[in-house]
Amino acid sequence: MSDISESMESLYSACNMQSDTVPLLQNGQHARSQPPAPGPRPAQPQASPRQRVQRSQPVHILAVRRLQEEDQQFRTSSLPAIPNPFPELCGSSGAGSSPALPPGSFPPNQPPPKQDVKVFSEDGTSKVVEILADMTARDLCQLLVYKSHCVDDNSWTLVEHHPHLGLERCLEDHELVVQVEGTMASESKFLFRKNYAKYEFFKNPVNFFPEQMVTWCQQSNGSQSQLLQNFLNSSSCPEIQGFLHVKELGRKSWKKLYVCLRRSGLYCSTKGTSKEPRHLQLLADLEDSNIFTLISGKKQYSAPTDHGLCIKPNKVRNEAKELRLLCAEDEQARMCWMTAFRLLKYGMLLYQNYRIPQQRKALLSPFSTPVRSVSENSLVAMDFSGQTGRVIDNPAEAQSAALEEGHAWRKRSMRMNMLGSQSPLHPTSINAVIHRTQHWFHGRISREESHRIIKQQGLVDGLFLLRDSQSNPKAFVLTLCHHQKIKNFQILPCEDDGQTFFTLDDGNTKFSDLIQLVDFYQLNKGVLPCKLKHHCIRVAL
Repeated sequence: MSDISESMESLYSACNMQSDTVPLLQNGQHARSQPPAPGPRPAQPQASPRQRVQRSQPVHILAVRRLQEEDQQFRTSSLPAIPNPFPELCGSSGAGSSPALPPGSFPPNQPPPKQDVKVFSEDGTSKVVEILADMTARDLCQLLVYKSHCVDDNSWTLVEHHPHLGLERCLEDHELVVQVEGTMASESKFLFRKNYAKYEFFKNPVNFFPEQMVTWCQQSNGSQSQLLQNFLNSSSCPEIQGFLHVKELGRKSWKKLYVCLRRSGLYCSTKGTSKEPRHLQLLADLEDSNIFTLISGKKQYSAPTDHGLCIKPNKVRNEAKELRLLCAEDEQARMCWMTAFRLLKYGMLLYQNYRIPQQRKALLSPFSTPVRSVSENSLVAMDFSGQTGRVIDNPAEAQSAALEEGHAWRKRSMRMNMLGSQSPLHPTSINAVIHRTQHWFHGRISREESHRIIKQQGLVDGLFLLRDSQSNPKAFVLTLCHHQKIKNFQILPCEDDGQTFFTLDDGNTKFSDLIQLVDFYQLNKGVLPCKLKHHCIRVAL
C-alpha cells in the first residue's frame, strides 16, 4: 500500500507541475498558444492593483483545472483556513466569493443563475434546494449534510435514479448537477445516499481487479503495485477482458461474448477470445456515455444474473432500445468493469476527488473538535483507572478489560433492577428498546431488503445493519458485508440470574443491550469475519 501511495503521489504531483506551467487567460486559452508579435512592444499603461486584480470577476476554468487549483490552494497555504462549502450563502463581494465557472455556461460579467433541484432520501422524503448553476455533486452533498445535521465523512453521494429504465449511478464529485439534470427524463430523480465504496479501489486495488481480467500494454511492467498508475497514464493503460452476457439491441435475447474494455471504447470479439483488430466490434463508446447498475435486471430485462450493468448514452432519456445492457457472472466482476470504466473515462480527476477531502481534514484537524463517528475506524480500547487515559495496545489486555467492563455493567444493571423495579421506566424495558434510537437499526425489514441496502451503500468490509428477526420475534439479525459477500448472524436473547442478555456466540459473550453489543464488535472481531466498521444509515431530508 505504501508503494502504491508514493507512486500515485508522484504521478499526481507531476500532473500538477505540468498544469501549473501553463497560465490561463480570461478567455480560457493557454498563454503559450499565442506567439509574441514581431516588432517593438507598445508601452502599456500602468494599472493600479485594484484594476489589475478583480477577484469578484469569474474566470473560465475547466473542471480539471478547477480541482487542481483548489487542491494547490490547500497545499500551499501557510495558515489553514476553514473552507466555505456554501458559496451561494455569501455575498457577491470579497475575495474568492465568485466560483470558477465552466466555459460557455453564462456571460462572464453576470453572476451564475440559480435553479431549484429536488432531492429524495431513502425513506421517500424530499427537499427542494436552490443551487448555483456551477454547483458540483460534492458541493450539493455538503449542503444537504449541513441542512440535515449529518456527520460528513465524505461518503455521501448524489445518485442519478431512473425508475422507468431500472438504472442508477452515483455522480462523480466533480460533475455539475445542472448539466446532469439536463440529461434526465421527467420520471428520473436525484437520491441522497451513502456510498462507502466510492473510492475504495484506491485503498485496495487488488480486490477490484482480478489478475485474470487485466491485460497489460507493451509499455507497462505488469505489476500490481503499478495498476492504478497505469490506469491514469494514457501511454500504459491496461485492458479489462473477460466474458459478459450482452443483450442484443432491440431484442430480448442475451449472448455470452468475450469483451475487452479499452480507452477508446468497449469491444466484443466475433471469433472466440481473439483480440485481433479484424475480429473486434465496437459495442459502446466511453466519451458521451455513463455506466449504471441494473436495479432489477432479471425482472425488467430478463437478465441471466443479478449482476447487471448498463452503458447509457447521455442523449438517451426514455428509450430502452439504445441502452447497452451487460451482465457479469458475479459481483467482483461487475465491480471490476464499472471501476475500470470510471478510471478510463475520468482518469486523474478521480484521484483529485479522492485527495481533496483528505487534505481538508488534515489541514483542519488541529482546529476542529473531534466528532465520534462509528463509520470511521477510530475506536480503541482505553484504560481510565489512572489519573489520565491510556490506550491499550495489547490485545489480551484489551479483551480482559472488555470482559471486566461487561461484568461491571452487569452489576450496575442488577442494582438498578433492584432499586428501580417500581419505576415506570424499568431498566429491563429500556434495554429492550434503546437500540431503536440508533441509525444502524432498521427495524422490521426483510432479508432481501437488508441485502439491497448493503449493496446500495457499498460492498465494503465491515458495512453492517441490525434488524428484527422474521423467524424469531424475540431475536435480531446482524447483516454484515465481508469480501463483497453479505452474511447474516442471528442475535439471540438469553437469561442469566433473572436478567435478559443478548449474544452472538451461543452465550459465550453476553450484552445487556444491542448498543453494547455493537460497541464491542467495533473493537473486537470475535466470531465475526471482520469488525463492524460502517453502518447503513437512512436520513430524512
